[in-house]
Formats: sequence, C-alpha cells, structure tokens
Amino acid sequence: MLRDIFAPKKMKKLLLLGALLAAGVSTYAQKASHVVLITIDGFRPEFYTDASWGMFNLRHLKDNGVAADGVNCIFPSVTYPDHTSIITGVTPAKHGIFYNAPFEPAGATGRWYWHYEAIKTPTLYDLVRQAGKTSANVIWPVTVGAPVDYNVPDIWPVGGNKDRRELTASVCTPATLWKEVQENATGTMAAADITMENGELIMDENVARIGAYLIRTYKPALTTLHLPCADHYEHEEGRDGLLVRKAVAGADRALGTVIESLKRAGIYDSTVIIVTGDHGFVNVKQIFSPNILLAKNSLMNNIAAGDWKAQFHTSGGAAFLHLKNKNDVATLNKVKALLHTLPANQQAMFKIIDQQQLASVGADPNAAMALAASDGVNISGTVKGELVKAGKGGAHGYFPDFRDIQTGFVAFGPGLKKGVVVKEMKVTDVAPVVAKLLGLSFGEIDGKIPAGILQ
Repeated sequence: MLRDIFAPKKMKKLLLLGALLAAGVSTYAQKASHVVLITIDGFRPEFYTDASWGMFNLRHLKDNGVAADGVNCIFPSVTYPDHTSIITGVTPAKHGIFYNAPFEPAGATGRWYWHYEAIKTPTLYDLVRQAGKTSANVIWPVTVGAPVDYNVPDIWPVGGNKDRRELTASVCTPATLWKEVQENATGTMAAADITMENGELIMDENVARIGAYLIRTYKPALTTLHLPCADHYEHEEGRDGLLVRKAVAGADRALGTVIESLKRAGIYDSTVIIVTGDHGFVNVKQIFSPNILLAKNSLMNNIAAGDWKAQFHTSGGAAFLHLKNKNDVATLNKVKALLHTLPANQQAMFKIIDQQQLASVGADPNAAMALAASDGVNISGTVKGELVKAGKGGAHGYFPDFRDIQTGFVAFGPGLKKGVVVKEMKVTDVAPVVAKLLGLSFGEIDGKIPAGILQ
C-alpha cells in the first residue's frame, strides 16, 4: 500500500498538487486587503529622488515598489480639487470641486468646499462602502458627511479663529471619535496641536497618530490621511528653506508611524501604501492683481451690492473670469482687450486660457476664460493697490504644463511590481489603481492605471 502511494507517477501528481497549492497560497498572500492612501500637501518628486530631503522611509518604499518621475495635476493645481480628483479619478468639470473655495459672486465668505455632498461623482469611499468594507480618514479634503466609518474631516472656523477642535469634533463619525482618538492616540490636544503655527510640525504628527490608532484598532480596507505641513511652509519660504526641509522630514516620520502601526496590527504584508500629493510649488517673485484692472474700468464696482459685470476668482497661480451674465460677450471681449493693452512685460506674466482649453483639461465650465500665471508670478484677487507688486514665498494653482508644479507618487505592497518607474502620470490615475488593488470598480472615469505597475 505504502509502496503504491509513492510510485513514480503518483509522486509526480502529488508534487504537482503541492506546487499548485503553494502557488495558490502565494497568490492569496500577495493580494492587497488594505490600502493606506497618504497625501503630503505640496509633495514634489525630488523629495524621494534626492536623498538630501531626508525621506528615508519613503525612499525605501520607492526602491521596493513603484514611483513616478512626475504626476500632472488638474487646473487649478490646488489642494481641494486635486484631492477630489485623486479619490474620484475624474477632473473638476465632472466631480464639481472647481477650487478650494467656491466662487461667491457677492464676495468670499471664507468657507471652502468642506462638505462631501458637493462631490458629484462616485469616490473611493462610496465604492468601499458599497462593497461592505470599512474606511477611515483623517483630514482629507471635502469629507464632512462622507460615507466613511471612522472620519475626522478637514474643516475649520470661518474668520480669524484658528482653533478647529470644537468644529472638528462636531462633524466626526462616529460622534464620539474625537474623544476616542484623544484618549487613545494623541492625548488631550490644545488648539496649537492641530494647526500649523510658529514653525511647528505637530499637526502632521497628530494626523499620523490618529491614523495609526484607527489602523491598529479597526484595520480599515481604505485609510486616507492628509499631511498639510509641507505646503504651509512652502507658502512661507518657497520651494526650499529650513522649515520646508523640516516639514518634509517630518512627513517622512509621520509615514514611519503609519508603517509601524500596520506592523503592530499584523496587516503590513497585506497592505499597499500609496504616498502622493496634490501639486508642486513655484517660487513667487511678483504678484499680479487683474481685478484691479476690472475695477478701474467699471467692470467691478461693488460686488457686495451686485454692481459688477466681471470678476476674477483667483486660485494661486490661476484666475478664472466669471461674468454676471454668462452670455455677456461684450464684457468678455472688453476684459480681453484690457489685458492685451497692458505693457509687454505685464502681458508676459500670464497666458489666457479660453473656454475650449478649459474644457479640454476639465476645469470649471462656468468660467468664461482663465489666466494661468507664468513661472514666478502669483495672482491676487484684491481690487485695490498696484496692479503688479513684488512677491515672496511660494505658490501653486498654475496650469499643469511645467515641471515645478508636478507632484509625486510612490506605491509599495502586494500586487505591485518592484523597482518600476513611471515616467509620467496624472492625479486622476490614483483612484483606479486603488480600486483595482481592492477589487473595486468605478466604471468609466478619466484616470487610467499606469502600464506595467501591477503584478
């Protein structure tokens, strides 16, 4: 009987069966059950291609996973529209988050696109919930009221009050989550512990600690984290500076906290970690204020009283022209004529983006045209003062057609190839990658999975 079992032919069958079982186990082990999607606001490819930036955790992920030489943003290249494109896979014309703050004809109130109901297309959060999986979030933009199981949304009071704690606590899901994370992750937080002031980096630390706690405790299928400090200090110092470098290194430490939490939770080997961003940064030398031109020519007299024909809604290195009457061709032509009569050195500070071009990049369909600032120029919405003045620090929002405004992408974990470099991709390509790894599907979207990154 024993001799019969170990006969050569049967031995081959047993070996084959063993190999197939081993292959099956190996394939199963390589499946991603979890994705942690992290954005570093103001993230640039050199942060992980140049070792001097101190991102040792991220460079390890890059060397053992997938990285992009550059990632093209949407227009305008600002935080809220780009973050929404990252989780929807579509451009603002489709998802509806056109700017950080909505255009308000009677003047800006200070409110941003905080509420999830403003998003017009499905997101990764929707797909995860529909699949019966769990999700967690810490200050990802446009998430107040999002279908997220453990949700700490991004929101703050309008006006000069920088203490976001009470408002944040009121919109968390579940309602007791703010209390829970302080008791188990951060300790009782002061106002300064969840903001960016005086060169401090504690906000990124606390975002990571909260995220790490949620990962260890609930093991969500999808976790989204937004680290804002690098952006804050790039606005202050430009593309490089002591605080910028400290913030970048701090973001890497925050990434390390997340990695450690995955290992403690026992899900590191079944988790894909994606680190990406919303935009790059440009050093500012000059500020151009086109609304001053409109005000001087009686096109923008008193917006609060409704006495206006045209106004630019500014967004960093971009400005979008809105007409009180969308069919007012005469006013549109007058604005163009005013811009064309500026001195050559001032005309060189921007390029005009017409409606056809806006449509081609999926920008706000309500804008009659836009201005895309040149490298080194920021656009202000003010109606008083000098048309052109000196500027400093850094900005974004620019048309996504040059290197400095590109963001980055690094992905590591099961289901991804090792050592792959993607020459160029788009922020809209992130969503289909995450969906594929988690076995979800969007249907028809703008984004595409970059070729050659999946096993």
